[in-house]
Amino acid sequence: MPRSKRDKKVSLTKTDRKGLAWKQRFVDDIRFCVGKYPNIFVFQVQNMRNSILKDLRQEWKNNSRIIFGKNRVMQIGLGRTKSEEMEAGLHKLAKRLNGQVGLLFTEKSKEEVLEWAENYWAVEYARSGFIATETVTLPAGPLEDFAHSMEPHLRSLGMPTKLEKGIVTIYSDYTVCEEGKVLTPEQARILKLVGKPMAKFQMTMRCSWTKSDGFQLHVEDGINDETQVDSAVEEDAEEMDEDENEDEEDEAE
Repeated sequence: MPRSKRDKKVSLTKTDRKGLAWKQRFVDDIRFCVGKYPNIFVFQVQNMRNSILKDLRQEWKNNSRIIFGKNRVMQIGLGRTKSEEMEAGLHKLAKRLNGQVGLLFTEKSKEEVLEWAENYWAVEYARSGFIATETVTLPAGPLEDFAHSMEPHLRSLGMPTKLEKGIVTIYSDYTVCEEGKVLTPEQARILKLVGKPMAKFQMTMRCSWTKSDGFQLHVEDGINDETQVDSAVEEDAEEMDEDENEDEEDEAE
């Protein structure tokens, strides 16, 4: 009788500790950037899109580095306390690494970066959970931009459609979304299909650190720079230390 694929044996005696190795490389990379670039910014992203971030990395690659990652690990890289930081004031940057944020290491001046961030934005399609910025209504009539094969899919999204002489047609006015209401996955999909972007990708520079001026806050946040680092960050650092000790024990064996 042939053996079932479910009977395949998997050895669990040794696992690859990629997590610790990745964290350590990430921390080292951040510390390398601290030494290389004179100016560092913590920025917050609205309506994050990987495609736009990829374009920005390409645009800034000659004199800058944009880094996204686990906030706790980025905090360790910068230094969470005065005793850990590589440069005076970096622990204040680390305190602002919460939420959807990233680090910008750059040779560009503080003024140049702040001016760029104030004027840069990109329109993108909204995703489910986004609050509609306007009411969108599609009038009854033919949708000639859609192939006839799309009609069942449009109908499955809730649109009142049918085929008339092979042309996708809305047989009654249809309100896709209403201003101020949260978009459903179906509504977000329809808005993209009809070419109606509604979200705006923006980057806000929350604070900066420069080798010449030190730390500067650009958006008030109510954070007390004298308080101790978040306990979750300490736990993450302890976990890295424990994993490292285990690796050393394994090597000794």
